[in-house]
Amino acid sequence: MNNLHVKTGDTVQIMSGKDKGKQGKVLEVSLKEKKVIVEGGNMVTKHVKPRRQGQQGGLVKAEAPLYACKVMPVCPKCNKPTRVGYEMKGDKKVRVCKHKGCGAEL
Repeated sequence: MNNLHVKTGDTVQIMSGKDKGKQGKVLEVSLKEKKVIVEGGNMVTKHVKPRRQGQQGGLVKAEAPLYACKVMPVCPKCNKPTRVGYEMKGDKKVRVCKHKGCGAEL
């Protein structure tokens, strides 16, 4: 089974590449490719052809996928990018912050 340390809706920080340091929300996760699309991160320009009569073509800015290993979830409590730890709370496996003294749920 393929699992990633980030899920759709998580706030993440980009750790490497042209957008290093930017934070954004995860819009989409591709488990098969191990890639994520981050809101406002890894923006590319697409050339769009008009499909219907009267529709305008041109250049469109869009988010491109980037590898999940290049992003880290941001802890809501300490507001820092963190590695993901796992704890059992009752019958559920929960993702937690690994920073010393924090331990908040992600």
